Amino acid sequence: MAPHILEGRVRGLAVTATKRVAALPDLPTLREAGLPNYSYAGWVGIAAPADTPRPVVAKAWTAISQVLLSDEGREFFAKVGAEPGGETPEAFDALVRAEYEKWGRVVREAGIKAE
Repeated sequence: MAPHILEGRVRGLAVTATKRVAALPDLPTLREAGLPNYSYAGWVGIAAPADTPRPVVAKAWTAISQVLLSDEGREFFAKVGAEPGGETPEAFDALVRAEYEKWGRVVREAGIKAE
């Protein structure tokens, strides 16, 4: 939404992340806006089959993280209000597992069912 906010097409109220977004430094977080326990950060990742050889994963991670963390990569993501990750495959695995547990609990507690 950052480009739309910056162009004045929509009015941003707050960001859902735990810290302010560099592209929108005047936009508070929801925590700053009065919801102290709220945070949500969207993420995107690249996955491979579980039996992919470690050297192949390492080579892909090296190439992808170099692009993400390059000056051009950082500039691209900053324009849309995002921050490139480039974490290790192990760190990404831990993130996915934690998100699965977190949102699984929300789904169970809310009684959400697939239709």
